[in-house]
Amino acid sequence: MDLSQNDRELILLEQIADDPDINQATLAEKLDVAVGTVNWHIKRLIAKGYVKAKRAQRKKLRYIITPEGLALRAKLTMQYIENQMRLYRETRNRVKELLTEIKAEGYRKVSIEGESEIADVCRLTCLEQGFEIAEGEDLPLLMVEGYSVSLKMDQRRDS
Repeated sequence: MDLSQNDRELILLEQIADDPDINQATLAEKLDVAVGTVNWHIKRLIAKGYVKAKRAQRKKLRYIITPEGLALRAKLTMQYIENQMRLYRETRNRVKELLTEIKAEGYRKVSIEGESEIADVCRLTCLEQGFEIAEGEDLPLLMVEGYSVSLKMDQRRDS
């Protein structure tokens, strides 16, 4: 999982809101990072006044999100949603462009390689544009790699 600093902070704030007694090891697992990275982010959130840490037991901390932290969480959530919508629109537009190329070659069927939310957007766009999704080496192939979608027409065999 390759997360931006904002994404990590949003996840941390969400996890702390769900469980103020959560420990840094559990947070590190959820973020798929080292405990030291979580510690750095938590200290940063505390220094900026978004989170407070209170001692709950001898070696246990309880994290409390401040009103400023709640505002940051709302802001980061909106940014995340805006980024996901931008990615959705860009993917749809890219797939529509590729489908125009495929249609110009006389095809109304396409194969899709990849399993992700981006591949799901490709499938929905194909169906919306009247393309059938099928398997076959003689079909144009939409390749989904990460956030990128490309077209392979050389998959075709001469019929």
